[in-house]
Amino acid sequence: QVQLVESGGGLVQAGGSLTLSCVASRSIFSFSAMDWYRQAPGKQREPVARVTIGGSTYYADSVKGRSTISRDNAKNTVYLQMNSLKPEDTAVYYCKADSSNRDYWGQGTQVTVSS
Repeated sequence: QVQLVESGGGLVQAGGSLTLSCVASRSIFSFSAMDWYRQAPGKQREPVARVTIGGSTYYADSVKGRSTISRDNAKNTVYLQMNSLKPEDTAVYYCKADSSNRDYWGQGTQVTVSS
């Protein structure tokens, strides 16, 4: 069983920045990709960013240019740096690890952006 633990969420004013972290209980080299998703109240969970095992990155249009996903393989950790935060970025942010057998999810970390 794989454990993913997110941290770094909180309350921030619009225009501010946050860096989310996701620590995996085993080497992230064992996953084909690591993703960040988010779910706002009353909305479906949506993808935010992805980093593949090869280091390629992908971003949702809503965060492109404002966010950076990165990975520290030695620490089994994936980060999501978010800048110029907007109230519409308010959501629970989840980390997901993709493997050939199944995907693993963390419990999420709340991000609240005040206007």
